[in-house]
Amino acid sequence: MTAPARALTVSESATVHTVLAVPGMHCAGCMGKVERALAALDGVTSARTNLTARTVEVVHQSEIETPALVAALAAIGFDAQPREIEAEPVSAVKPLLAPLGVAAFACMNVMLMSVSVWSGAEGTTRSLFHWVSALIGVPAIAYAGRPFFASAWKVLRHGKTNMDVPISIGVTIATGLSFYETLSGGAEAWFDGVLMLLMFLLAGRVLDAMMRDRARSGVDALLRQVATGAMVVAADGTTRWLDTKSLQPGMLMRVAAGERLAADGEVLRGQTRLDQSLLTGESAPVQAGPGTLVHAGTLNVDAPVDVRVTAIGQDTALSEIARLMEAAGQSRSKYVRIADRAARLYAPAVHTLAGLTFAGWMLAGAGWYQSLVIAIAVLIITCPCALGLAVPVAQVVAAGALLKKGLLVKDGSALERMAEVDRLLLDKTGTLTLGRPVPDDVALDALSAPQASVALALASHSRHPLSLGLVQALSARGIPAAILEDVREEPGQGVTARWNGLSVALGRPASAQGMATALRIEGDPVRVIPFADRLRPDTTEALVWLEALGVESSILSGDSVTAVAAVSHATGLTAQAAASPADKQEAIQRLQNAGRKVMMAGDGLNDGPALAAAHASIAPGSASDVGRQAADMVFTADSLLAIPRAIRVSRQTMRVVRQNFVLAIGYNMLAVPLAILGHVTPLIAAIAMSTSSLIVVANSLRLAGEAK
Repeated sequence: MTAPARALTVSESATVHTVLAVPGMHCAGCMGKVERALAALDGVTSARTNLTARTVEVVHQSEIETPALVAALAAIGFDAQPREIEAEPVSAVKPLLAPLGVAAFACMNVMLMSVSVWSGAEGTTRSLFHWVSALIGVPAIAYAGRPFFASAWKVLRHGKTNMDVPISIGVTIATGLSFYETLSGGAEAWFDGVLMLLMFLLAGRVLDAMMRDRARSGVDALLRQVATGAMVVAADGTTRWLDTKSLQPGMLMRVAAGERLAADGEVLRGQTRLDQSLLTGESAPVQAGPGTLVHAGTLNVDAPVDVRVTAIGQDTALSEIARLMEAAGQSRSKYVRIADRAARLYAPAVHTLAGLTFAGWMLAGAGWYQSLVIAIAVLIITCPCALGLAVPVAQVVAAGALLKKGLLVKDGSALERMAEVDRLLLDKTGTLTLGRPVPDDVALDALSAPQASVALALASHSRHPLSLGLVQALSARGIPAAILEDVREEPGQGVTARWNGLSVALGRPASAQGMATALRIEGDPVRVIPFADRLRPDTTEALVWLEALGVESSILSGDSVTAVAAVSHATGLTAQAAASPADKQEAIQRLQNAGRKVMMAGDGLNDGPALAAAHASIAPGSASDVGRQAADMVFTADSLLAIPRAIRVSRQTMRVVRQNFVLAIGYNMLAVPLAILGHVTPLIAAIAMSTSSLIVVANSLRLAGEAK
């Protein structure tokens, strides 16, 4: 038997937070209706929608049960259900792809049929082409229009309206009249216009859904950092494997070297080093022993340790970071707010305009057929396709231009926010720096040829970050690897071997500041090889460019004060060090409260909440999965010039968007009066609507060469 869905609910005394999945939300108007319907219930404190996740979080009194919330949404035409705690996200793109493909294919074929009619075909020939168009068009319109028909029917059943209602009415009546013309041997049929309309509308909706699906994947990537389970030690010393869901506070986990922790806890026995970059961003592993607090998702680098579980599941630090990301991931676009207001006015305005047009022509003495055709033309020509494409097309063209320069735009609305940026916060490790330990050239130059060969051979037997960096540097110099015997790697100690009868080792220095490794060859002095995390190429030029753009920059890092101070001195930037994920969010919030538009550049798991909370965000391609998923943009090249380039192109994009709005509004000011006066047929209306869209697209294409 299938277990009932568990609502994701958090209680705080008498106040309850319930999360409901509302798959029918697809625009700003839907968001406003859902929030207003729930907020109107007695006992509901607030309702906040998340269009990306298609959920609504309701804060309410404990007396109000989930079915009451679901019923309130059903009353306005939205199906809802409690979101299961571990439910897989449903893609909003897939249901739209088939209708879009059908509309595009049918449109092309019907347009071919219409060429002969436009060329003057008469009688039987014209009738034949109309019938072929009907056979292709009617089933295609019925299938491709389903997303709009279903949405319109749901709200109409409850006495409401939305932007899909006038679209559905126009499509249905135009299709019906076209079929009537075909049956009666009339001169015109508008199947091509209807299909063209549906194709453009679906294309815009697919673009929007793709962007939202990508944005939602950041939280999922973060939660995948937790191990699937752990080896648990019983009181009698026996061990057994338990999956993460079965762990309980107080249990003892035995975490082997190379494993990730499945829960938060405290080290009871053992000494090791842990990769805690998800919390600190520090690339170098940190020492951990009895009493050290550790967190789920942390990687055990060196040796086995026993950890007493203190927090599991939703209570872990990693889950808290995921919640911060999800809460910060709400839509912040001013265009969404504009669309919300416009959505309330669009449908009734179009209905009223078309109705007045029909009534006016009837009063003027035109027959019902002519009056209805003119009203349909008004419905079609007022379709906001050009307005709807003004933003996404410009975003897509700009994103393509940036991609050629190694910049991946993951969230189209980020271009709008990035254009407004006037403050940049840079993480250190992996962002300002390359995030790869590089051995000091002077130390390598001081090695003799045999010493360098031995060092390369020893390092090649380890996967430690310092060993990998040493292998890369020595290999680049053309150093051959020595032949070793009896090679062994001891966790936390390094690699030992025999070379020409001598004992050799590569491991931790007895005492050294910062990142370093030591080469020991029997009979020779110990050679300490320091490592550093170097600045990215073009850092100085990038900072100068940012200053010219009016963007003030500083460092915000989880690394130690010493490590950050060196980079701060080298770049001349002010810095805040040892910042936790919460500290980074607080720093961003302070700046935003002061009216600044903050951009966060970071790469680690610890940067996830900050990347999501900032006005705009960017991460390098070498970032963690979470960093890449949470960021609005990802740059794949090593050069830091990607950041000012992204800001400049974003500003150019928004200039084009504003031009697109002027073009689209100008089209409506010219076309709507002509349609009302009866100078436009439904086919011409569809062509005019499509032409206005093409003008907007052509203007947006100018961005293709702007990412220089």
